[in-house]
Amino acid sequence: MTLLAVTSASSSSAKHKTSAREVLAVNVVAMRQAKGWSQEVLAAEAGLHRTFVAHVERHARNIALDNVERLAHALGVQTYELLKPPKHPRERL
Repeated sequence: MTLLAVTSASSSSAKHKTSAREVLAVNVVAMRQAKGWSQEVLAAEAGLHRTFVAHVERHARNIALDNVERLAHALGVQTYELLKPPKHPRERL
């Protein structure tokens, strides 16, 4: 296999991987909606600004681990659960 073929194969497989931001966003939205909470309520519970939560849900923010912990605590889950790919794939992933 040539270097070009390896590079092409690596590039094409990378396009299909789900990013941690996407997984986090899908999980935050699902868990927030399961509680019947708005973004504003989640933000207040986590001590964050509503627009920050909106950015996380749109994968537009590179979130610090401290803030992942705050969201997890507010949602009543372990931090790792927000970064765990869902068992049932969603269309957004």
